[in-house]
Amino acid sequence: MEKTPWVRVLNSDSGNRKSKIQNRKWAGLFAIIVALTVCGARAEAQQTKVYRIGAIHHGGPYKAVVDGLRDGLKQLGLEEGKHFLLNIRDSKGDVKAVEAAARDFERDRVNLICVVTTSATTAVKNVTSEVPIVFSVGSDPVVSGFVQSFAMPGGRLTGVQYSTTDLTGKRLEILKEMLPKLTRVVTVYNPNNRVAVEAAALARQAAKQFGVQLIERHATSVEELRQRVETLKAKEADAYFYTSDSMVTSHAQLVIDMATSKRLPTMFAEQSLVVMGGLASYGQNFHEVGRLAAKYVQKIMTGAQPRDLRVETVDKFELIINLKTAKQIGLTIPPNVLARADRVIR
Repeated sequence: MEKTPWVRVLNSDSGNRKSKIQNRKWAGLFAIIVALTVCGARAEAQQTKVYRIGAIHHGGPYKAVVDGLRDGLKQLGLEEGKHFLLNIRDSKGDVKAVEAAARDFERDRVNLICVVTTSATTAVKNVTSEVPIVFSVGSDPVVSGFVQSFAMPGGRLTGVQYSTTDLTGKRLEILKEMLPKLTRVVTVYNPNNRVAVEAAALARQAAKQFGVQLIERHATSVEELRQRVETLKAKEADAYFYTSDSMVTSHAQLVIDMATSKRLPTMFAEQSLVVMGGLASYGQNFHEVGRLAAKYVQKIMTGAQPRDLRVETVDKFELIINLKTAKQIGLTIPPNVLARADRVIR
């Protein structure tokens, strides 16, 4: 009988130990659940983070660069609306509109600005101070002051360089081959645009080399461009020749319509203008330029810094000829030139 209390105490201690063990198990299980919940929340937050991208272009064929950017991001596995949002601004060739858009984007704290053309990139760089910039430009980005070097940009800008100005002489050479009797070409550009002035200088050199007179017309605004185009006389020149100017490119349909009505052949730098009715172009594919720019966006989205991303140069050039336009203006393209075309629109 005296052993009963001892047995009871022993049983009570055993129950307490079991209770403590169970409590420890529940506490451990609760800690695991909390840890998994926190990790899941973090993973979900990372997965649902949407990268905000502002895109600025001058309109017209430059839209193809942004279309290429969108397609390039898709090819890289990034879904619009899920992984990134794209806010696009068309400046219609107005640098002031570019500046306003860039200020809006930085004020709204977008994660990145993509911008097309040298003049637009200059404007974005000048009015922003923090946001990373991925450019697509047709001039030397070192000379333009965008980067320290192609290999190591060194700042908040990087991107893709395509050739327009450098191909000025080659375009005139091809035009001369298409029109053996060519003696006079007219061009319109903005004398306040540094790249356009450089291109015009190259055009003068090439014109002298090929025995062609270069007729230069200046336009500092879209309205002046319209006036220069509308007052151009059919007998004033044998063809219209493009010199690198983003304002002219963004309103190239004006030039194309004028040239067609006056039966003037046209030579441009970008193939979409030939699709729009221009006679020929020699240069890059803007859609491909945008697709290459997408790689920079993807890298910056995953933590890379623009200063460390080498500037890529597009070195594939294409000759595009529109035979529909040739027929419309009464022109026969020499077979040897036609045979060299990368694409012929019939």
